[in-house]
Amino acid sequence: MITYTDSLAKITSADLSGGFFAGWPNPPSPITHLRILANSAAIVLAQNANGSVVGFITAVSDGVSCAYIPHLEVLTAYQGQGIGTELVRLMMGKLRHLYMIDLVCDPAIQPFYTHLGMRTVVGMVMRNYDRQACD
Repeated sequence: MITYTDSLAKITSADLSGGFFAGWPNPPSPITHLRILANSAAIVLAQNANGSVVGFITAVSDGVSCAYIPHLEVLTAYQGQGIGTELVRLMMGKLRHLYMIDLVCDPAIQPFYTHLGMRTVVGMVMRNYDRQACD
């Protein structure tokens, strides 16, 4: 059974050591991951029956007009169960009062977000890959 929460009250870095940031050459450590969650404007976590985090979504926002969703991830063993869809649905509910909610993703992932009501736009990014671990 998967449960969802927007609280970090009982979450430790040990709860985040399941292999998040898959494919990143320099992933954040579980301690840094916890800092990312704590400093986000909004979060939603998916937890398994043991309380371990199996998925998460974060948002940064000015709280007035806009938000950006930088992270959505579900551990590989839990993918295909609707957890990512539910995380997005819950986050969109938290942010529904805002004018714009943006995110950036690879083209292969765009159909997932399109089916959740988002649309493709053109954007620009800069990545400092040497800072990916956030150390």
